[in-house]
Amino acid sequence: MRTRVLLVIFLASLFALGGCDKEARMSSKGFRLPDGNAEVGREAFLQFQCHQCHSIQGMELPEIPGQDPPYVELGGKVTKVKTYGELITAIINPSHRIAHGYAKEVVSEDGESNMYIYNTHMTVQELIDIVMFLQPEYEVVPPPNRYRMYPMN
Repeated sequence: MRTRVLLVIFLASLFALGGCDKEARMSSKGFRLPDGNAEVGREAFLQFQCHQCHSIQGMELPEIPGQDPPYVELGGKVTKVKTYGELITAIINPSHRIAHGYAKEVVSEDGESNMYIYNTHMTVQELIDIVMFLQPEYEVVPPPNRYRMYPMN
């Protein structure tokens, strides 16, 4: 009898664990790093030479001698909030979502982002500070209204 109860408990546990899908386990719900320092983030942005490929709308950044002008603009008016998680993901996993509106040969190769992967060179604090520097540079605006005008009789 005891063996049968233990077997039922074991099978019920196995069934319950099997119901946990990968998506639920990989959820970002509840994920939040501490706030950083935007001024320190600007310095890290320059130290990692992010401005080699990225400009920030309305901000002057030093030129890198011998480099083409930056081709991916960050900041500016957007119709969707750039969340903390999206900015972190864009830095640590740049191939997750390739920038739209740019020539594919400039920003990606074979579907993978051309952005350098900084994960083994950047500290978590530098990542936090860069995100704190970038996030306020986005201004959320309503999407343009595209109403069709009908003739009035």
